Amino acid sequence: MKIQRLSSSVALSVMFVACSHGLLDWTVDCGAKMVNPFIGTDHAGNTYPGAQVPFGMVQLSPDNGLPGWDRISGYFYQDSTISGFSHTHLSGTSVGDLYDISFMPVTLPYKESKPPLGIYSSFLHSEEAAGAGYYQVMLKDYNIRVELTATQRCGIQRYTFPKANAAVFLNLRKSMNRDETVDTYIDVVDSQTIRGYRISNGWARDQHVYFYTRFSRPFDAVKLDTLPIIKQDIRIGTSTIARFDFHTEEGEQVVVSTALSGVGMDGAMRNLKNEVPDDNFNEYLLDAHAAWDDELGKIEVHSDDYHEKVKFYTALYHAMLAPTIYSDVDGMYRGADGITHHAYGWINYSTFALWDTYRAVHPLFTLIEPERTNDMVKSMVAFYEQSGRLPVWSLYGSETDRMVGYHSVSVIVDAYLKRIGNFEPAEAMEACLATANSNWYRGIGEYKKYGYVPCDIPDHYHRENGSLSKTLAYAFDDYCIARMAEKMGRKTIAEEFYQRSQNYRNLYNSATGFFHPRDSKGNFVEKFHPDEYSPYICESNAWESLWLVYHDIDGLIELLGGKQRCIQKLDSLFTYNPSQSSALLLANTGIMGQYVHGNAPDYHVMYLYNKVGQPWKVQEYVAKAMREFYHDAPSGLTGNDDCGQMSAWYVFGAMGFYPLNPVSGQYEIGTPLFPQVDIHLPNDKTFSVIAHNVSEENFYIQSVKLNGEPLHQSYITHRQIMEGGKLEFEMGNRPGKVWY
Repeated sequence: MKIQRLSSSVALSVMFVACSHGLLDWTVDCGAKMVNPFIGTDHAGNTYPGAQVPFGMVQLSPDNGLPGWDRISGYFYQDSTISGFSHTHLSGTSVGDLYDISFMPVTLPYKESKPPLGIYSSFLHSEEAAGAGYYQVMLKDYNIRVELTATQRCGIQRYTFPKANAAVFLNLRKSMNRDETVDTYIDVVDSQTIRGYRISNGWARDQHVYFYTRFSRPFDAVKLDTLPIIKQDIRIGTSTIARFDFHTEEGEQVVVSTALSGVGMDGAMRNLKNEVPDDNFNEYLLDAHAAWDDELGKIEVHSDDYHEKVKFYTALYHAMLAPTIYSDVDGMYRGADGITHHAYGWINYSTFALWDTYRAVHPLFTLIEPERTNDMVKSMVAFYEQSGRLPVWSLYGSETDRMVGYHSVSVIVDAYLKRIGNFEPAEAMEACLATANSNWYRGIGEYKKYGYVPCDIPDHYHRENGSLSKTLAYAFDDYCIARMAEKMGRKTIAEEFYQRSQNYRNLYNSATGFFHPRDSKGNFVEKFHPDEYSPYICESNAWESLWLVYHDIDGLIELLGGKQRCIQKLDSLFTYNPSQSSALLLANTGIMGQYVHGNAPDYHVMYLYNKVGQPWKVQEYVAKAMREFYHDAPSGLTGNDDCGQMSAWYVFGAMGFYPLNPVSGQYEIGTPLFPQVDIHLPNDKTFSVIAHNVSEENFYIQSVKLNGEPLHQSYITHRQIMEGGKLEFEMGNRPGKVWY
């Protein structure tokens, strides 16, 4: 079968899988069928197209071989080279790391360029395809077809060779972007089996990845190339590249199965024996597809618009790539203290992009992934027990300290208030309180002393300032703790943290109408302009930061001078265009005035119009964002996906509601995209969202009913959803009456 060029949908990808292997019945209208992993691999999305199962430890994906911001995920759609297939990747982040355990098949003589590219091949998108749990490409320079699939802890590669003298390289020396190799090891167990490890420093500090690999046939020869790693004139380790030689016949296939572990080579061996006991690539592909279909099938979209369904299911797919499993099949995992621990009866997770994902990803999980939510909370509490504080942005058992706040408390409190799981509330509260009172950490001591983080006191723990952003983040986290303490009957703690949660007010400057950085003497910073991207604010400006008071919207409206003044301010946010586009941050894409959809801080802001009695503006802006900032194409994400956060916004938006305050248990009404969406809940109930007469033009809500009765509030609750039922909209092409 000739593979046509993939540009805007995954249809040809799935056709390739079906026609090549006869494995998957793509005529069935299933969620996995609709996934296009190429969405977000171009422009600013920073996603990868490779093979993974939901929340899998392994993200087996091609690397173009060059560093740079566009290649954070290892792959950039505009590139034309591949230099290896590595087993770990980050999805949609702005900082690059991982790329561990990289294999590359070649025929002799192979092509090699100067570092950082090294050994490589060119490829064409017309000879590339991907689907949920599957990736394939033809290495043009060697006429080798590479296929990838995965289990939870293993990556399976299938190489189809020409008649040739061939080789497979395993490169543990290579590093890209922030990643830096510290030490490596490869041990040849027998003529088909190898094991080893790669230790690196980068965004994830002191990252240990152990592996165990089985080839489906013996290699004819093996060569190890080792070099010392020197740092400050001291040898700190060894870098290793292995070459495995094969004499192949036309069409001969070699399957390479690799298990990972953060604990040790024996752990990786057990993972391989448990998950990939033989070399049946087709079986694991079917299992990966089934795993995705089970997960994606939890939300069922009814629509005749194929591309809209692709956008939705790919967004849901992206939201389920992280957090990632970080414990072995026997429950062992490497803790934040560098010691091996055992998760008894639960799964340990890592890759918590919490500055982003507390907003929508984790609230989405409370609806469709409560068991995983429970394990994620346990993982966070265990991280605290091993390190002394909750994770901020953890990766491979290491704390990156990326961004501000400690929004793991939001995830914990949301789960507790929704009565999810069997984690111990007292232990979770201890972790929250200890983190909130870490006086040495990133201005928390000053925050408690002054009621805000002063902008003139250096943060000796971390290089960034971000004083204004820290203040707002800490105030919200304080509120979360207060909510949990109140529910637990711990009145004194609740009162203390409710009071702390009002600290956001201390940075409001009534003279300018914005939150304003302040020094330790109480003075607002001079020459501060709300349009500017200053060191005091994390990845946003004062316009964007003004709305980061999820927990006290009424208080914010009061500060702004009442509902009418708040409406004027919101209107200005979406209509006041930046004066100097050159001053924007790299991550700032998807712009409406001062609103930036390509970054995380303002995802909730459109829904604030509900709180000031103008829901039709919510509907206008949400519909516009879903239409203009998401597409069924490689460039289909207008900004970093941030471990699924941008995608989770779309999932909620398309269903017609959104968690404005992540711990409120309330979802503000937006505008539904599809005629019907069924959420198949874990309690065997179904919550349906039905939108009569909805279309691209008919995005205005005329009326709302919940279970046949008119809805008299701007939101629905988590409890109402979990009870099952029907949320019903009448849609039209003009604003309807305010129903609440």
